[in-house]
Amino acid sequence: MKPTLAYLLAALVLLQTFSRELLVANFTLNRAAITARYCVNKARPSLHCDGKCYFAKQLKKQEERESKSAGPLKERLEMLPAAFGGWQPRAPRPVAPLARRYARLVAQGYAAPLGAVFHPPLG
Repeated sequence: MKPTLAYLLAALVLLQTFSRELLVANFTLNRAAITARYCVNKARPSLHCDGKCYFAKQLKKQEERESKSAGPLKERLEMLPAAFGGWQPRAPRPVAPLARRYARLVAQGYAAPLGAVFHPPLG
């Protein structure tokens, strides 16, 4: 169950990421059908439109959908620091005082003798 769900979610992410490439592939594979059904310039074959007008409209729709879906998220992310009142990360604490504080809990200051863990390679 989990691998199937993982593959499904990965496929959905890839479909969203490569949506423009899928439009291009669909256009190139179905160019004759798109030209016959949707081409605006059928009466003027000298323009050699061949469905490019329809393809341009589809790309424009795709860009509008992407801009609509990304717009509110971008605004929310820009307002994030203001929502926390100018939150700043804390400076890192030094490790040495913590090591001294917890050293008494470990037998002889270490979990294992140093010779058992660190040794030169054989050979």
